[in-house]
Formats: sequence, C-alpha cells, structure tokens
Amino acid sequence: MAWNTLDDLDLSGKTVLTRVDINVPMEAGVVSDMTRIDKIRPTVEAIIAKGGKVVLLAHFDRPKGKVVPAMSLGHLVDALSASLGRKVVFAADCVGDVAATAIAGAGAGEVVLLENTRFKPGEETNDPALAAEMAALGDVYVNDAFSAAHRAHASTEALARLLPAAAGRLMEAELRALEAALGKPERPVVAVVGGAKVSTKIELLANLVTKVDHLVIGGGMANTFLVAEGIEVGKSLAEREMAETAREIHRKAQTAGCSIHLPVDVVVARDFKAGAESHVVGVRDCPMDAMILDAGPKTVASIEAVFAGAKTLIWNGPLGAFEIEPFDAATNAAAKAAARLTREGKLISVAGGGDTVAALNQAGAAEDFTFISTAGGAFLEWMEGKELPGVAALMG
Repeated sequence: MAWNTLDDLDLSGKTVLTRVDINVPMEAGVVSDMTRIDKIRPTVEAIIAKGGKVVLLAHFDRPKGKVVPAMSLGHLVDALSASLGRKVVFAADCVGDVAATAIAGAGAGEVVLLENTRFKPGEETNDPALAAEMAALGDVYVNDAFSAAHRAHASTEALARLLPAAAGRLMEAELRALEAALGKPERPVVAVVGGAKVSTKIELLANLVTKVDHLVIGGGMANTFLVAEGIEVGKSLAEREMAETAREIHRKAQTAGCSIHLPVDVVVARDFKAGAESHVVGVRDCPMDAMILDAGPKTVASIEAVFAGAKTLIWNGPLGAFEIEPFDAATNAAAKAAARLTREGKLISVAGGGDTVAALNQAGAAEDFTFISTAGGAFLEWMEGKELPGVAALMG
C-alpha cells in the first residue's frame, strides 16, 4: 500500500505531530475505559525510540469550535501519564506560542499533549490556515487515528499534506488488516452483516455483494429481507418499505456471484425481555403475535459451514438481540466458531463496529479474531467502499 509507516521516516531530533484518538468515556472526571489511550502506546514508544519528540494532537467530545472547559484534554493528563509511563506536558492551546513553548520545554522522553483541536472553529472545516499553524509546531506528521480518518479535518487531512507524513502503529495495523480483508483477500470471503435496519447499511450491503463470495445477513435487517421474499415475520422489527431495496441488493448479489444467506429457522418470543419464553420455529412459521429475536440452531449450523469453507471473514453487527439472554445464542455460537477457525490458522477474521465489538467480547471470541477495529464510522465507511480523507492524505 502506498503510505509511509514509522519505519520509513528519520525521526531523530524531529518534533513529531502525532494525531491520536483519545476520545475516551469519562465518569465523575475519571476515565472509565482506557482502551483508546492504551492503544497509542506502541506509536509513542516507537517515535521516542527513533529519537523523536512526541506531540499529541487530539479531539475530545464535540465543543463545536468553542472552548468548553469540561471538554479540555487537560483532564486526561494523569490517565495518559499512567498508561505511557512517562511525564505528559499539557499545553492549553493546540497552536501558537502556548503550544510552541510547551514543546520547546519538554525534556527527553516526555510527551506533549496539546489542547482539544475542536476548540478551534477551523478544525472541522479543514481550514488550511489552522493546519499551517499546526504544521509550524513540528517537523513530521504521524496519523494514528484511523477512527477519525473518515473526517476531512485540519488535524487529519490538511495537516498531513504540509509535512512528511506516515501512519502510526495502530493506523498501520488497521490498514493492513483491512487490505487483507477486502483489498486483496484470500478467497472465499464471507461477510456477516447484522443490526437493526437495512436503511442504515444500504451502501455497505451494496458494496459488499460486489466484493465477497458469501453475505450472511442477521439481526433485524434479516427480517426486512425475509419480508422482501414474501415471508411473514409477525411483530418483528422490519422495514417493510425497504423490501424493494432488499430485492435490488439480492439481484446485485446474483449478478456478482455472491450468495446471500438468510435465516432458515428463528427464535421467536412474545416479549422482548430477559428470560422471556421463546421457541425455535421454521422461518416461515413465525406467529403473528410474536417477534423474531435471534437466528435458530439450523441457521447457525449453516453459517458455521460457510465459515468452514472460507478463508477470510469480515463481521459487522450481531445476528440477534444479543444484549438479552437467550437471544445472544446465535451470535455467541457463530463468533466462537469463527474464533476457533482463526485460532487454527484456517481463517483471517476482521471485525468492527460498536455493537460488534461488544458482542464478540461477550461471546469471549474477540481475542482470537485476527483484528478487531474500534473505529466505528471509519470502519463502516471503508466497508462501504468510500475513500477516507485521513488515509488518502497519507498517500500524498
């Protein structure tokens, strides 16, 4: 792929402006999930090992171009320092004299954290003047925030074009995993797409059927595809007005030689709550007063058979209402099958999206997947076949 990594740049004695995603959840002023902070450690360590000075650029929450004290990155200094095992120097601005002074005063091995880039109105408008002010602070630009790469912002796109640029370790791992999954994958390729609504994933489905050999559709969106085939789904969540769209995606898949897999049996219940009485029925036998809340065991077996014959798996979205037992059974079983095949070296497995990560963690399968993306919107836009501005900028 045509982008530089940290291994391609001479960083000795250089100030390295490093775009990261540390937009972490907070509770009572304390970071409640350190995942995103911990994930930047390899990039920070690599830059320091190569003799560079790390200057972190990041956004936090949505201040919409105004200074909002509650959204200051200063609140993250202690958490960053603890994770990195280094002193973190905070600058109360991301440009100008305040930032320059903090950078100049930082000692060897110390990390500089600049203030929330979104405090500047020009950040989200990709203002070239703001990018130039940022560029004046450093010698090299590194983007380690794939999760923000779908945004053409000053710190993710314009800045990358003003300095020698490279992908950080996390960005590099993400791009290599995605290239392996859809760019030049080992075939056959199977994609699992679940979730509630077809309407939110039309572009995703339309792109995938041209790229993969098998498409497994689960969750509420599977009900819409069933309705499109004339199958009654009772009180189930279904976008009946999207039936023709579902049929069009099916036609596109047939033209492209992609097999679409829908449930053949389902788990139904009359109440959507933990411990609700449920039954497995054939897909054409959903009672009118019940709703489909999960895929059934025959469907899971057929999905596992598709996995067993595949070389590459891309997963986005659960197969059922996994948040509530027993409607997590299909997702758990399929996830464990994919994890086992990956562990055995038979499958390259890449997954992403908020619900997906939660579902795979719940199933105890996430650690065995080849790669789990925490990027959310950027991961989805990549699956839709869209160009990501933050990645395109690294390619010059």
